[in-house]
Amino acid sequence: MNLIFWSAIFLTSCGPSLPSTQAQANSAASRSTASSLSAAQKAKLGHQIWKNESGGTINGLTAWNVGEEFPSLGIGHFIWYPKNYQGPFNESFPSFIHFAQARGVRNIPRVALQADCPWNSRANFQQHFQSTSMKELRTWLSRTVPLQTDFIIAKSRASFQKILQIAPTSARASISRHYQLLSQSSNGTYALIDYVNFKGEGTSPKEQYKGQGWGLLQVLSEMRSPAHAGTAPQEFAKAAKRVLDRRISNSPRARGEARWRTGWHRRCDTYAAPF
Repeated sequence: MNLIFWSAIFLTSCGPSLPSTQAQANSAASRSTASSLSAAQKAKLGHQIWKNESGGTINGLTAWNVGEEFPSLGIGHFIWYPKNYQGPFNESFPSFIHFAQARGVRNIPRVALQADCPWNSRANFQQHFQSTSMKELRTWLSRTVPLQTDFIIAKSRASFQKILQIAPTSARASISRHYQLLSQSSNGTYALIDYVNFKGEGTSPKEQYKGQGWGLLQVLSEMRSPAHAGTAPQEFAKAAKRVLDRRISNSPRARGEARWRTGWHRRCDTYAAPF
């Protein structure tokens, strides 16, 4: 991976809330490189996210986890709420469909164009798992991995300005430094992309337990300041584990979120590994 390239992808999206010296660095980076990922880079990133969410399996592209009130679809396990259900998490599947339509995609399966998830329970979802409409949806999702990857990258790029606006003024400098250090390595950049898709921005008051969130804002705030860019991904991985452990401790007991701890920690470990 070209590290300057990766850095430019992220740093050029940061707005005026950054200190002037950082803004100048962002501008210099953007002038030196292209502004889009190559097909090979997107393919590697998309495959890793797909592997993180469902082991890279076709069947995993349409899933409804035990203990959840909604299905998770695509390589990023985008949430789709059934009718009359409004949960605390960001509903991302309709946003992905709108993204696809804006790109001019016309072969979207009819079931995906519905306003609400057509399956009203996990049992109902499982009954229809081998239905024609579900198979068509999985096939389409398996053929649009680059499009889904673009959507995930776009979400991540848009998140940082929101994070800075929400963050306490006293914390913005350290958050910006952590973000920039992560952006200087390929695995750090992967962590920034994947974590927003995994657990969100951390800017919504609805995505909290006992007043504490678990998104990218909280992880960047939780990080112990790394000495240099080379150690930033390891610090990010450790901070993410602490934030997710706190979420589990704060979560309603009925949700049984402790069952996901091992998998969540395993995913965080990928941020510290070479990408």
